[in-house]
Amino acid sequence: MKLGRLIDLKRCMGCRSCVAACAVENHFTPDAPWNVMVEYEVGTYPKVKKVFNTLGCMHCEHPACQAACDSVGAKAISKNAFGVVTIDYNKCIGCGYCASTCPYGVPQLNTKIQALAPGKEKLGSENLDYADRHPTHRKKANTVEKCTFCAHKLDQAVADGKTDRIGKDQQYTPTCDLVCPVQARMFGDLDDPGSDIAKKIKATGAKQLKTQFGTAPQVYYVLEEGAKS
Repeated sequence: MKLGRLIDLKRCMGCRSCVAACAVENHFTPDAPWNVMVEYEVGTYPKVKKVFNTLGCMHCEHPACQAACDSVGAKAISKNAFGVVTIDYNKCIGCGYCASTCPYGVPQLNTKIQALAPGKEKLGSENLDYADRHPTHRKKANTVEKCTFCAHKLDQAVADGKTDRIGKDQQYTPTCDLVCPVQARMFGDLDDPGSDIAKKIKATGAKQLKTQFGTAPQVYYVLEEGAKS
């Protein structure tokens, strides 16, 4: 099983529900976002339109960030059996080399730990004692963070023996993919030609971004005409 995501830019309306959901689920802070919305125009005036594109980790088959981390000896970045790229906060030395080498600008150096909503009620993993949080939620200052495909949910699927339900059941599916009101996001097994995501990629001709860097991202996009790949 190789997990991946499909984002349909023809459907995305830029509402940022996925960004907000990720912030609550994973306690990312404004200084180190795990999911961002990119907006740009395509076409020639007066026939122009705005394209919205959410950008998180591509969970590349050949991650440039991992190679950079290994080169400085930290070896804090790894790729699991599902193809998910994660960062070990206890090994990260905060050098930021991974951030400078990622073609997608994904890794974010979190210089300080702050509440998601300062002065208000705790949200998501903030309600758990630090020791009870999933490793990807045990934030540390001067440490790089990024999207994990909601690794805590995937680990739960493994623990429950329900890996076949990843991308299908709410408790085993990344939160950003669940909340999209226009169903512009899909998550599942790229290795299974019979999976919904594999069939959708084939039917739509979805593309990977910046393939010239040879990273082989596991996130695919259905592109608007004129959209950047």
